[in-house]
Amino acid sequence: MADQSKNNTPEIFELNNGSMHVKISNYGATITSLFVPDKNGKSADVVLGFDSVDPYVKGLAPYFGCIVGRVANRIKEGKFSLNGVDYTLPINKPPNSLHGGSKGFDKKIWDVAGHKKDGDKPFIIFKYHSADGEEGYPGAVAVTATYTLTSATTMRLDMEAVPENKDTPISLAQHTYWNLAGHDSGDILDHRIQIWGSHVTPVDQFTVPTGEILPVKGTPFDFTEEKRIGESIGEVGLGYDHNYVLDCPDQEKEGLKHAAKLRDGASSRKLDLWTNAPGMQFYTGNYVNGVVGKGNAVYGKHAGVCLETQGFPNAINQLNFPSVVVKAGEKYKHTMLFEFSA
Repeated sequence: MADQSKNNTPEIFELNNGSMHVKISNYGATITSLFVPDKNGKSADVVLGFDSVDPYVKGLAPYFGCIVGRVANRIKEGKFSLNGVDYTLPINKPPNSLHGGSKGFDKKIWDVAGHKKDGDKPFIIFKYHSADGEEGYPGAVAVTATYTLTSATTMRLDMEAVPENKDTPISLAQHTYWNLAGHDSGDILDHRIQIWGSHVTPVDQFTVPTGEILPVKGTPFDFTEEKRIGESIGEVGLGYDHNYVLDCPDQEKEGLKHAAKLRDGASSRKLDLWTNAPGMQFYTGNYVNGVVGKGNAVYGKHAGVCLETQGFPNAINQLNFPSVVVKAGEKYKHTMLFEFSA
């Protein structure tokens, strides 16, 4: 077990259990690469990203692989009120605040509090201390993110956060772009997906939820039965970038509910995602445009798909959405289980 490290240098760490091989940086607690086998045992890297930390630090990644916070997704006009106090946040995606602001958790160097790189159940523990007033948010928060390879082809992410002295909104999300055919294989429109959500939160022209919760039945948003991602994507503007209400009962796994099942036909790779979060942003990489990534692969529109389990976007301003406020001294817990098979 590695010593605790308060290292201010961005670097890349490895987890390898002989079947899965994952690279994760302390910069943004970012997954930079994840190799899993296909039906013939051939491994491929199934996440979009870069070969070194430099492009991440230079801001070339459109949130590839990172943990975003203090609050994931959009906060309308970068404003909210809590306990009688008005707060204003950076407008880093005009006219809204996105993913924690101009320098969210994805752009911070996290401390490595533990690391076991191989053998049985390799893991890495990242810690970050978010100061009172950081990016406009109230109160200091102690954040922990633990990635563990729990079995041959399963990875678990446990995110925890404790506000130290003030109530504050907290909603973390893991923003990996997946391409199960391989990161350099082109677009994900032929991937098939099933989402355990029968409602979405429709959005305005700036991708902020209107506050409505609408059924997906009979719309292009219906993935309650598995279907091709590209089947109806032409009917939803640039592509999917919507929060699904994870409300379809299914079997549980480790106390988590089924969020999505993503499948690539050619390789037969499949990803089952389980979570305890109330929502999931289904995002089809609509704004990715000519990003030069690993091995000089060029990532274009729809090169990857994000399955970001989360609190509902702009929940801090929508009283009918599940609350994202965490009281001082209480613990926010968000777990994701990524189960690969072929």
